[in-house]
Amino acid sequence: MPTYNLAVLPGDGIGPEVVAESVKVLLALEKPFPNLRFILNEHPVGAACYQKTGEDLPADTLEACRSADAVLFGSAGDPNIRFDDGTEIAPQLTLRFVLDLYAGIRPIKQYPGVTPLLTENPPIDYVIMRENTEGLYASRGAGVRVGDDVAVDSMVITRAGTERIVKYAFEIAQERNGAPKDGVRRVTCVDKANVLKSQAYFRELFDGVAKSYPETALDYAYVDAFTVHQVRRPDFYDVVVAENMFGDIISDLGAGTIGGMGMAPSADVGDRYGIFQPSHGTAPDIAGQGIANPVAQILSASMMLTWLGMRKDDDEAREAARHIDSAVSRVLESPTSHTADMGGKANTTDVGDAITSEI
Repeated sequence: MPTYNLAVLPGDGIGPEVVAESVKVLLALEKPFPNLRFILNEHPVGAACYQKTGEDLPADTLEACRSADAVLFGSAGDPNIRFDDGTEIAPQLTLRFVLDLYAGIRPIKQYPGVTPLLTENPPIDYVIMRENTEGLYASRGAGVRVGDDVAVDSMVITRAGTERIVKYAFEIAQERNGAPKDGVRRVTCVDKANVLKSQAYFRELFDGVAKSYPETALDYAYVDAFTVHQVRRPDFYDVVVAENMFGDIISDLGAGTIGGMGMAPSADVGDRYGIFQPSHGTAPDIAGQGIANPVAQILSASMMLTWLGMRKDDDEAREAARHIDSAVSRVLESPTSHTADMGGKANTTDVGDAITSEI
């Protein structure tokens, strides 16, 4: 009987609200999957934790993340609570570097019943693979500022870091059914290789890895043009790989095309550890009102089960993940289960209850 030890980090703002719904869904899976069991332990993290203890990522929480089978993370940060240097509190970024969670996996998928951004409404189902540990964000906490006149952050592109995320992107493509438009398995390299030497190097390394996957189609897009393509022809894309900051930006735009950040799950994984959280932030303006969309958090839990199933060779965990995805699809077909961000009137608990009932 597989039993998974999960570290649960609710965090700040709407984090605890949406995490509670994802936990409800996970526990509901134990009925249709009697051999699947979860041990869930909550740990403090984030801005409120920093305000209370002086630490945004306590040593005990970090150790819990290291010892768990996976981490279910809500969201962390508060624009009104900052470090002394003025930067926002973001323990999720610290965890990516400390645990070497180099692969940011961001599915962009249109669900039935959800009003899209696009008027023509082409089918949308692609995955953005964001390099998580270097790029422009490698300068976090290490940039240089000279008085009031100059500030410099450097973009870091390494062979090892780029090759492993590109390889992951090609491996993900092997498991998918290709782009919605034509069924072609393709990997798109999104960069700014026409301007930046670091980005030209990123593309060069992409081409090197691609030689090992001759059956997969190759595609290229400059990041500024790609933002247009995301809106005009998203059905052309299957798997997309990009540097850290570019991946961050295009992930949020992709979420906008499928109904908003409340519909955008994510996974940050490495060779050993995995953290699963929605792409959205803490949304302090609606925290405590019970109107946050929990779907991204619930779908992140689904991604967690898929990842655990692959790591542990556990078909039951993978099937449970498919159960969540199917339940979400059925629930979202009804406008009565749409929260305010999707133009509906359902509250957070309503949506969680509906998905749990479907399971």
